[in-house]
Parts: sequence; C-alpha cells; structure tokens
Amino acid sequence: MAPSGLSVESWILILVALVAANAAYVSPKFLFFKTLDNKHVGWCFLEMLFWFSLVGLLGYSLESMIGNVFPKRWEFFTVALCLFFVAAFPGFTWRFLMKHRNDPRG
Repeated sequence: MAPSGLSVESWILILVALVAANAAYVSPKFLFFKTLDNKHVGWCFLEMLFWFSLVGLLGYSLESMIGNVFPKRWEFFTVALCLFFVAAFPGFTWRFLMKHRNDPRG
C-alpha cells in the first residue's frame, strides 16, 4: 500500500527535490565546481535557484511523459519555490546556524 496514493516516480522526484534543496549548503564550492573563499548566503540562494530550475525541468519532463502537461501560472511557481526553501532549512541550519569545531571563520 503506497502512502497517500503517490507513485514510486513521484516519491523519487520528492526525494531528488529534498536533496537538491540542501545541495547548496553541503559544499563550499559554487555548483560543486568553482571554489569560493567565503560562500555566503547570497551565493547559496543563487545556487538554490539553479537546483530549483533543474528539479522543475525534471518534473516537467516526467509530467510530459505521463500525458498532458497542465498549465502553470505564477502561483504554482511561487508556492513551489517557497516549499523548496522550506525543504532547504536543514542544510541552512547546518551551514550557517551551527558551530563547527574546525572552522577557521570562528
């Protein structure tokens, strides 16, 4: 019995979105390529917008493979972005609100 009737693909997309929301806070590099001396919250938000777009494209492609793509207006994207920010809260807390022992920044 699947919880709340979602398919396996839907649960995988939700898991990918949770991982992508926190990916900006895992590495001190921007998009895992460019090393930054001090990756502040602005760079993390910019990286999160990239990951949000990538997850959105993945969701759109899955929806188009299933059948008709439903029209989406600005309300959908606003709510989706807010949910993405809420999903990123554990990574934000770990990166900016917790003290790390061997951190040279203090």
